[in-house]
Amino acid sequence: MTASVVTGDLVPIDAQTATLGSDDHGPEERPARPVAVAAFRIERHPVTNAQFAAFVRDTGYRTVAEQPLDPADFPGAPVENLQPGSLVFTPTPGPVDLRHLSQWWTWTPGACWRRPEGRRSSLADRADHPVVHVAHADAEAYAAWAGLALPTEAEWETAARGGLAGAAFTWGDSPEGVGERLANYWHGDFPWRADPGYGRTSPVGTFPPNPYGLVDMAGNVWEWTADPYTDAGDRCGVPDGGSVPRRVVKGGSFLCADSYCRRYRPAARRGQPVDTGMSHIGFRCVDRAAGP
Repeated sequence: MTASVVTGDLVPIDAQTATLGSDDHGPEERPARPVAVAAFRIERHPVTNAQFAAFVRDTGYRTVAEQPLDPADFPGAPVENLQPGSLVFTPTPGPVDLRHLSQWWTWTPGACWRRPEGRRSSLADRADHPVVHVAHADAEAYAAWAGLALPTEAEWETAARGGLAGAAFTWGDSPEGVGERLANYWHGDFPWRADPGYGRTSPVGTFPPNPYGLVDMAGNVWEWTADPYTDAGDRCGVPDGGSVPRRVVKGGSFLCADSYCRRYRPAARRGQPVDTGMSHIGFRCVDRAAGP
């Protein structure tokens, strides 16, 4: 299957020197700096369940979350934790200490891209939602099949900013106002009570595009990039992966709450263990070969 059939819509981004990072938020985002970025094209929206299903049908690919774990790699781990599965967000019964993220992440046997909440769940009515529970290798495999690549952090952030130099959000400097619906991030009391229409993934394009016409560059799902992450002090929203290498993820997700991390901003970044997908991590691809 050709890349044009799989990706649908690639948006050209002109070569430019973009101001990336921020001096106003976490130390991992500093400093704000100019970065020269060559022309490329990027998918208008994150890869959807329907697109990923086409890849799996064509190749028979099995994701990391669908493969049993080797006990030798996890000495002392309970047998039940060695089954195929993934980490699923589970709302807490009520308010909790936000310093302990293990309260809302549950290792769930059987959870994977096709069963996002575990064995009894399915993709019914979610064909146009971003695919989740994809590890870094899974995203790379899809991109290679499509004849594309994962974006660098600089490419991703340049695209997310939409030409709004130095803006705090993908739509400008002002936070979302009362009654506005600009991105799928957590609205409500995190992590136990989400407002109606929030607290889970949404169909791609539900919220307005940025000035480049790209959707879901803020919230919905975190997105893998090609770049390694080396700031060992940053663990926001990530169960400890020990010595597992990390890659940069960008964009925030439906779990980014103003009361917790507010990382649905273009400068925001964190390191994700490459072997861990989770129920709020997806990706989109780029094409560097043709430029705009």
